[in-house]
Amino acid sequence: MFSGIVEETAKLVSLEKERDNVHLTFTCSFVDELQIDQSISHNGVCLTVVDLTEKTYTVTAMRETLDCSNLGLLKQGDIVNVERSMKMNGRLDGHIVQGHVDQTATCTEVRDAEGSWYFVFKYRFDKEMAEKGYFTVDKGSVTINGVSLTVVNPTKDSFEVAIIPYTYEYTNFHTIEPGSVVNIEFDIIGKYISRLMDLREESE
Repeated sequence: MFSGIVEETAKLVSLEKERDNVHLTFTCSFVDELQIDQSISHNGVCLTVVDLTEKTYTVTAMRETLDCSNLGLLKQGDIVNVERSMKMNGRLDGHIVQGHVDQTATCTEVRDAEGSWYFVFKYRFDKEMAEKGYFTVDKGSVTINGVSLTVVNPTKDSFEVAIIPYTYEYTNFHTIEPGSVVNIEFDIIGKYISRLMDLREESE
């Protein structure tokens, strides 16, 4: 479980394909604090540490993860947003993030807001999935590349987010431009509400 408050970015130093899996090796400032089997969010994707060296750690992404996220597009030298799992005795500064990416979205516009930025993202709309809570609402929460953000101006298949200078500088948002593919996780609360409504209708 994560909060969507990114700790820092990690750099991909190598990747190795093994059948349908890809082993991704990263470096970041907290490598010496990690342990094997620890969960870390990478661009919003929860992955498990499988190997450690003095300066790097390795995680493995399976085919399903690569297909529904942007991790399969990574190249050596790319940076990802990382967050270690949430401590349950701390404040929840973002929102409840599972690290289970729902799908990808494409940036269609970046607007300067006199010191901050507005990013517009478009995603594939699926009516059946929307009925299960996979959609955005105005002032609701969404996770983009592991960053907890507030939705503005949502449509059926798009939404905007506002990015302050700190987030722009300390996450990989400064690398996102029109055409960039990002990972999105819709708010778990909306999914639960949709499911409860389905169960109520089924019992009537």
